[in-house]
Amino acid sequence: MSHLIVRTLIPTLLLAAVAALPASGSPVTFDWAFVANPGNAGDFRGTGHGGVDYTYGISKHEVTNAQYTAFLNAVDPTGANALALYNTSMAGIFGGIENTGAVDGARYVAQAGREQNPVNYVSFFDAMRFTNWLHNGQGSGDTETGAYTIGNGFDEVRSASAKFWIPSEDEWYKAAYHDASAGTAGVYFDYATGSDSIPVSDQPGDNPAAVNYFNDDGVANGFNDGYAVNGSGSFPSSTNPFFTDVGAYTAAASPYGTFDQNGNVWEWNEAVVSSSFRGVRGGSRVSFWFNLRAGFRNLGSPTFEDSGVGFRVATVPEPSAVLMGALAACGLLLRRRA
Repeated sequence: MSHLIVRTLIPTLLLAAVAALPASGSPVTFDWAFVANPGNAGDFRGTGHGGVDYTYGISKHEVTNAQYTAFLNAVDPTGANALALYNTSMAGIFGGIENTGAVDGARYVAQAGREQNPVNYVSFFDAMRFTNWLHNGQGSGDTETGAYTIGNGFDEVRSASAKFWIPSEDEWYKAAYHDASAGTAGVYFDYATGSDSIPVSDQPGDNPAAVNYFNDDGVANGFNDGYAVNGSGSFPSSTNPFFTDVGAYTAAASPYGTFDQNGNVWEWNEAVVSSSFRGVRGGSRVSFWFNLRAGFRNLGSPTFEDSGVGFRVATVPEPSAVLMGALAACGLLLRRRA
């Protein structure tokens, strides 16, 4: 995407943390995957997405209920919800955050046991405001300008100086599907597990092929028996909404080291699809196998909020990460030539 400018790598923009503290306590931090191979070709098997001509970091995991709760308490300490950052469905059976009415600065609380589930019921507007807050140093940082100047939901273009942002469709796609060992060649996998084989629907663990989604093959073999979490065709219930903690599928990473880019929740990206919708990719806990494929592109109104929709964030990599990524790439090339 030519309008996404190659950013100067400023040493102070650290990958592992941001400087200011939220009003309620510790800073919101992320584990970052370093996405190297700048200038890689897009996936021309059909979509053409995935070509990115700069290096960047993308969060290994989806934004969690705990992280979003810290954001809410920092920017909406009284619980007034003037910017509609909180959807009351978050307190319901498929949500993960409650507005408890406690003291200012701690009114929002992640539901017990769902702290590390991906946040859901978040619109594209909510995601933009969250990244603006990160960009502006957290704490009482501004939500209306920074990475994006909030407008109508369709005209917002990422600032060239953005420190944190919602991934573009190309950035999201590359992190999920590009073969990191292929350098700049346009080699892509069909699924975000680094494979062209359909993932299996199974409970979390160390199976590199397992993903949180729906697949029932009609064979009693211990997997692909329906929904991943309960292994049956019974729809999610109030006692088990079928979300899994981010990164719970410990071996099912993408080639760049991200988790859950297939399954769990759909994820927003920056793409403007037609004049009325933003891009959504990856599938959710109730999606089918074809929703997970690289070639499947979904969309939603920027105001859309649903139990199956969340997001992850991207950032500028610090110079040391760029160097380490370059060395790692050299090692991969040497091994491939051996």
